[in-house]
Amino acid sequence: MGSTSFRQLTGNARGCLVYEPLFLIPYSMFTTYTSIYMYQLGVTETGIGWITSIGLLVQVLSSFLSGYLTDRLGRKKALLYFDVLSWSVATLLWAVSQNVWFFVIAAVINGFQKVPHTAFYCLLVEDTAPKERTYVFTLLQLISVVGGLFAPLGGLLVYHFSLVPGVRIMFVLACLLMTIQFIGRHYATRETEIGYRKMKETKAMGLREGMSDYVQVMKSMLGNPLLLMIFGVYILFNFQMTVKTTYVSIFMVEYLHLGSGLISVFPAFSSVIMLIFMRWIMPRIGERHVHRTMVWGFVISVLSNVMLVFAPQGDLLVLSLSTVIAAFGTMMTYPYLETAVANAIDDENRAKIFALLQVLILIVISPSGIIGGWAYGIDPRIPFLLVAGAFVISIPLMLLYSNKVKAAPIEAGV
Repeated sequence: MGSTSFRQLTGNARGCLVYEPLFLIPYSMFTTYTSIYMYQLGVTETGIGWITSIGLLVQVLSSFLSGYLTDRLGRKKALLYFDVLSWSVATLLWAVSQNVWFFVIAAVINGFQKVPHTAFYCLLVEDTAPKERTYVFTLLQLISVVGGLFAPLGGLLVYHFSLVPGVRIMFVLACLLMTIQFIGRHYATRETEIGYRKMKETKAMGLREGMSDYVQVMKSMLGNPLLLMIFGVYILFNFQMTVKTTYVSIFMVEYLHLGSGLISVFPAFSSVIMLIFMRWIMPRIGERHVHRTMVWGFVISVLSNVMLVFAPQGDLLVLSLSTVIAAFGTMMTYPYLETAVANAIDDENRAKIFALLQVLILIVISPSGIIGGWAYGIDPRIPFLLVAGAFVISIPLMLLYSNKVKAAPIEAGV
């Protein structure tokens, strides 16, 4: 795959990624503690699940609108306006939350994040050659990994100020740094050619007329079995990520009896492993081995979650091994899966197709918060069995997709 260096980036890809640490560093600090923060402020495990599901339901709506809004406003404006709403406003609200209703309102506001998600995706890849997209998504993952190294700073804040005040400080920092990122990125990028064309096409359209285009796009998607297969794998990946992110911190503190300051070490540890993988292993993976690599990534991800389920209380060795294996699994799947999805979507319809993909993802994972909360109430280990199950299903689906691609290479786009 070659080296991963910002010097090779040009255009919007560079403008997007150079500011990304301002988002991912504070995000990695507070995401470890969000569920515990809610729990400490009186929200039950089931309540956390309901709030997660409410946020996901709003994301379904914003996902469905995101393609139209991204085309109508342009990639840059949609990205700026809705990033400020869904993240700057939401993090500020989380910082001052007092009870469950603050979290419900914040979840609704944060649910509009799917509009800038679609706009960012279009801005990032539309002016980037398909052969360069694996490199771009790998760099995006690298930034995320480096951001994870700062997670222990959150642990230090919790250790020094106690959990609730420490997390409030994290959210205030997130609000400030993310807002700087949104403004800086806006001035470091330019509207894409496709973006300008779509703005002109949709200028005279009303919402109803603009949304009617989705019908034809959906028909095209349903007529492309290979696209549906890779979308299926992508949806399962997002399902497991939602469940695990929601409950892993509570599981470590409440079930495995780890200190709340200690759990921030695991994201940083995972980031170090990912960096090692990216530096010495990823460059050795050729394009023809990508699908096989993803399958093995799913296999070892199953193993990491099974280890988590059977980890003895307070056993740091087993948790560390599970973290190492999970990190390898993520790096063997995420960049290649994102690239496969990006290359399967035609630039002309990218905003609407990606918006519909997000809707499909959210329809599947919206119940995950409620299901996860219900399952956690029965046995805290069950959510991680669900995560392992999602990877198990992904294995034959990816094998089938790989065989189909070899037999008849996927047509670019729908």
